[in-house]
Amino acid sequence: MIVTKKALDRRMFLRGVGTALALPLLDSMIPSMTATRLTAAKPAIRMGFVYVPNGIIQKDWVPQTVGTGFEFMPTMKALEPFRDNLIVMSNLAQINGRALGDGAGDHARAGATWLTGVHPRKTEGADIHAAISADQIAAKELGKITQFGSLELGIEEPYLAGGCDSGYSCAYTNTISWRGPTTPNPMEISPRAVFERLFGDGETTDPADRIKRMTQDRSILDYVRSDVSRLQFGLGGRDKNKLDEYLEGIRDIERRIQKAETQASTMKLPVMERPVGIPDSFEEHAKLMSDLLVIAFQTDMTRVITYMMAREGSNRSYREIGVPDGHHSVTHHQNDPEKIAKTQKIDQHHVKSLAYLVGRLQATPDGDGTLLDHTMLLYGSSIRDGNVHDHHDLPLALIGGKSANLTGGRHVQFKPETPMTNLLLTMLDKAGVPADTLGDSTGKIDHLEGV
Repeated sequence: MIVTKKALDRRMFLRGVGTALALPLLDSMIPSMTATRLTAAKPAIRMGFVYVPNGIIQKDWVPQTVGTGFEFMPTMKALEPFRDNLIVMSNLAQINGRALGDGAGDHARAGATWLTGVHPRKTEGADIHAAISADQIAAKELGKITQFGSLELGIEEPYLAGGCDSGYSCAYTNTISWRGPTTPNPMEISPRAVFERLFGDGETTDPADRIKRMTQDRSILDYVRSDVSRLQFGLGGRDKNKLDEYLEGIRDIERRIQKAETQASTMKLPVMERPVGIPDSFEEHAKLMSDLLVIAFQTDMTRVITYMMAREGSNRSYREIGVPDGHHSVTHHQNDPEKIAKTQKIDQHHVKSLAYLVGRLQATPDGDGTLLDHTMLLYGSSIRDGNVHDHHDLPLALIGGKSANLTGGRHVQFKPETPMTNLLLTMLDKAGVPADTLGDSTGKIDHLEGV
């Protein structure tokens, strides 16, 4: 047997008509007898930022003890299987989310500050102004080596024009991602659009080809079948299994998108009852977006993703879990136990969707570990309590990141009023992204490593 240092290109694509399909990391992409740090198996740090609006009921979220061995509160219970990968954080604040003389508009300021740490200009016009967000700082650096600098995903339709909160532009409530002070990035809510962005080759914009493929109910995999066959011929057994699982995952996403589109085209619903989002169910929509996020990370098409489970100030109802009331409405509970219980059910529903995403990352091999090992996933809100709209002691959890030396299984309590931007600055540093300051940051934090 002759051992060589030849290997498949990490950037290899399967190609067909109008299609270019990226591959996950295969053993065959790693040259023999070469140090891992010098190969395609060197862990790439991914960064995910998952946002939920309107705050979280704190008594059901924050562990009662600090450090290790804490008890999971009801809202966070779905994350218990991932204890060793989880850091719960207390006392981080977005100080610039406060009024600071601008009056009402906390939801708009919450969305605008979460990843920027900068107080937004109060306006409903075109003269919006915030700052570049942490995800886009990362995208500028990490995007030099990936197909896409970043992806921005959502579950609710974004509107960037007009006013949405007490004199503030909708741009502030409907995105957490800012390419620059005056350029918000819209969230993409269509699984079909995300799928085609990831797996189309970008060489044609002819809608006729896309429609023809959809009407024929053909899979994108049909177009790369011959390339798959040629590739499989030279792969070992483990790589063949890995490739089969990856391709089946893509086909499963396709089936679910097609099913959702079919249901949407045949459903006859009263206009006022038409659900917000694609597909009909929040849970199914969130699962599709999570699966697309995982594949985008798995194929290293991007290393930066922002994901809004709902826009800030959202009044979406969650009938599927027995909460027909609007989310925003029940967060203004005025200490009414019934409204608090409904809000907690929504909080728990969001965390359940997060747990699905974390589980998928953990189950996906990547180099010498899993995608979860190589991903820093930040989850939370820029409002603590939706009833009073405060911006201190924010509900935040950092998940994964073992390759970035994050030590999980802990509840870390910071000094009160510590800027959340200090955490973001630290995450950028761990991902190898140079940044000295961000918004109102006062320095990096050193509480994410060690016990």
